[in-house]
Amino acid sequence: MSFLDAVMDRFARLFVPIHPDGHRFIAIAVVATLVLLLISDALGWIALILTAWLIFFFRDPERIVPLREGLVVSAADGTVISIEDVEPASELDLGAIPHTRVSVHLSLFDGHIQRAPIAGTIAHTVYMPGTFRNARRDKAHEDNERHVTTIETPGGMRFSMVQIAGGMRRRVVTFNDAGVRVGIGERLGLIRFGSRVDVYLPREAGVLVSVGQTMIAGETVIADLKSDESERAARAI
Repeated sequence: MSFLDAVMDRFARLFVPIHPDGHRFIAIAVVATLVLLLISDALGWIALILTAWLIFFFRDPERIVPLREGLVVSAADGTVISIEDVEPASELDLGAIPHTRVSVHLSLFDGHIQRAPIAGTIAHTVYMPGTFRNARRDKAHEDNERHVTTIETPGGMRFSMVQIAGGMRRRVVTFNDAGVRVGIGERLGLIRFGSRVDVYLPREAGVLVSVGQTMIAGETVIADLKSDESERAARAI
């Protein structure tokens, strides 16, 4: 890569596309910033910083998605906060068989676009109203506002993604309805503004990530249905 190509690549990385859902928020922030700059320099600078953060928050970068059959990828950017074998709630439409739940917490600085963890057909979706408390809470998956998207693979396996709203904003956005076929890594929705995403996998899938690990939506492989590898152990260094 030439020096010019490297500079242009770096320049392009600085200007990540903004998801359309964020346009009105950013427009309101820009107008507010202009007004506040006329009133007070200090208030104007604060508003300018918040506007820059909104642009950063609603970024929608391309992801390099692995396409090999059998791979399951993270549905969200963020940090793995728990991996548990649980009996799925009836709202997930997964039956009563225990599944492995991988929970990822999204900070205010993570990308908030959710992506399909696996290719298949959306078999079930449901919106569940609820509270708006800290998404890290153990009961957030039961109490907070959330939206369930269950995907069925051509082989009949089912995986659920649950978008759980946090305490700052009461809005979960989804892009597809039941019956739509989606590819692995395809955009499924977003949450405003701070949240958690749970992915439920069949227990035999074998989770390949660990608590504390940083996830990249659409890129980080969290399980491999064709691998005999045991669940991975990890430690911070």
